[in-house]
Amino acid sequence: MTWHLSFRRGLGSLHAGIAFVQFILLVVGFKTSRREVWLGALAGMVLLALLGWVVALRRRRAITGMPTSRIASAAQGYVELQGIGRPLDVNPLHSPLSGAACLWYRYQVEHKTSDDKWELVEQAQSQASFVLDDGSGQCLVDPDGAEIVTRHAKRWSSGDYRYVEWTLRQQDSIYVLGNFLTRHPHQGLDAGGDVRELLAGWKQDRPGLLKRFDLNHDGEVDEREWELARRLARGEVEMRHRELRRQPELHLVEGAPSSLYLISNHEPDKLARRFLWMAAGQLLVFFAALGWLAWWWQQPPML
Repeated sequence: MTWHLSFRRGLGSLHAGIAFVQFILLVVGFKTSRREVWLGALAGMVLLALLGWVVALRRRRAITGMPTSRIASAAQGYVELQGIGRPLDVNPLHSPLSGAACLWYRYQVEHKTSDDKWELVEQAQSQASFVLDDGSGQCLVDPDGAEIVTRHAKRWSSGDYRYVEWTLRQQDSIYVLGNFLTRHPHQGLDAGGDVRELLAGWKQDRPGLLKRFDLNHDGEVDEREWELARRLARGEVEMRHRELRRQPELHLVEGAPSSLYLISNHEPDKLARRFLWMAAGQLLVFFAALGWLAWWWQQPPML
């Protein structure tokens, strides 16, 4: 039998993975009556259930313990934001399967094989950023590396193929838990370095350089003419830097190392309840598997 881990993250990618492995261990146990196999499978389920319980509670705590910030006044670092999702460009993103306009998509295509099994053919997700607007300001949201929980899931079949598509849609109320950064366009400006870079570019275009700065038409740019080029380069760089300083600052939300990066179109209290139910489910699996493990441990070894 061929197994694959679904790309689905509707309940969290880590929890989906834990539940998948627990199911596999249970199947392995039922396919044999050997005591040592059951002991190993149940021990694995116990450990995975404990891990799932801890992870779910940490996610719930991250959601319930973080106050919602406003984009215009948010502190730099780990924050919780909530606002309306909008496309970054006038031309919105479209899902490759349904063609629906969206902020983000993930899809999965499976094919039914000759032995009546479903085989994963293709899966992908978008990486384009979108805009979050909470009324006080706007920021870019980078979905790369985020755990995305969405209520928009579409499933359909056509012949021997079946399709699943998850999206975040325009005008969705978007909840984000991630790392907030403010970047100023003039940060890191280096006037001297930019002047040298501009002059180096002019040097590479020798015909243009001579046409512009060879005032005595001797086929060379002498020291006096080169000094003129340097003054013009400094003036051009200063003008560019003035324009950059007039541009508004840019806010961005992205993933933070060792912290939950979560994007969802569910309300935060609903997300918190979902993770609480996940924790309760894993705790139930933990005690059930532990009790079953104790029962198998008491069984005499088969000769």
